[in-house]
Amino acid sequence: MKILHVVASYKPAYIYGGPIMSVAMLCENLVKAGHEVQVYTTTANGLAELDIPTGQPVDVDGVPVTYFARITKDHSHFSPALFKAVYRDAKKFDLVHIHAWWNLAVVMAGLAAISKKVPLLISPRGTLSAYSFQNKNKVIKSLMHRISMPFLKRSHFHVTSVHEMEAVEALVKGKSITSLPNFVKLPPLKINNNENTRHGPFKLLFFSRIEEKKGLDILIAALNLVTFPYHLTIAGSGNDDYINRIKTQAVNRGINHKITWVGFVNEGKFDLLRQHDLFVLPSYDENFGNAVIESLSTGTAVLISRGVGLAGYIAENRLGWVCDNNETSVAAHINKIIGNEAAALDRIRKNAPEIIYQHFEGEALVKKYTDMYQQIITS
Repeated sequence: MKILHVVASYKPAYIYGGPIMSVAMLCENLVKAGHEVQVYTTTANGLAELDIPTGQPVDVDGVPVTYFARITKDHSHFSPALFKAVYRDAKKFDLVHIHAWWNLAVVMAGLAAISKKVPLLISPRGTLSAYSFQNKNKVIKSLMHRISMPFLKRSHFHVTSVHEMEAVEALVKGKSITSLPNFVKLPPLKINNNENTRHGPFKLLFFSRIEEKKGLDILIAALNLVTFPYHLTIAGSGNDDYINRIKTQAVNRGINHKITWVGFVNEGKFDLLRQHDLFVLPSYDENFGNAVIESLSTGTAVLISRGVGLAGYIAENRLGWVCDNNETSVAAHINKIIGNEAAALDRIRKNAPEIIYQHFEGEALVKKYTDMYQQIITS
């Protein structure tokens, strides 16, 4: 198959977090499986631009990626050159797969694919949800949604969880919708022993992009209600104004001395995850949650909110705990885990890595993606 992937940003723009890695791993695995894959993207790298050649394919870990300059430096990622290239080349491919929504790079690419009568697959990656509508730029999003509805109805959708499927179907009925998990980079499989190695304050970890929907404010508020000794490590980058607001919140609550900020972590992230007792992600809305899988792959248990797409998976496989996204529920769960769940933490430490490898190993997952593509193309 010949597949064109269009995404507003691509490696090495790691500033955008998990979706960058998921899309890249999907493309890399498709190439390894023998499919012809190309990626069209922009030079977006936050407020800056990637220092990389534009308008010509660049080999990025085996995938031919063409970067196009963008005009806007915000999340609209407007790139006339990318739109022209998709419009020109769409019919060379069996399918166009666009990732995310609410930015002009992918919206216009989708419009180009539909106008050329090429099957279009949209992976919203959390952007088509009631929370996304209400969070920012509500009026603009509502207008864009109404304008784009005719071609959304002619598109196919890929979601990463039942939670996201329900959110998308509440907003639009496309030609089909398929749920397949993200590709997640995993460390070498290591089976941990079942010995309790915890000592000193209980080590909590928040490991994510630092933005409002991740619920870090909920976690900070909850810590005032935790009755056991703890220390929280916060790993990630984000908007400086929001980070400063969270730091002020911690100071006002008198817990800033129990928090360590380590910034963005990439190369050593699995060591960081392995060194903690519990990963906490109380997101308001999360279509999947790559870091949840990464944490479990090292044996570190998770506490996540019901708003995280993986909540059902975690509960079903007994790999952690699911809470409501409010400070009382988060604190109650942390107190219970520290006080009464040592055996569960040890069981997860020992068993989780192998379970994660069984469910998220790349070769089996890429076949599910290619089956989905084939069904769309032949339909």
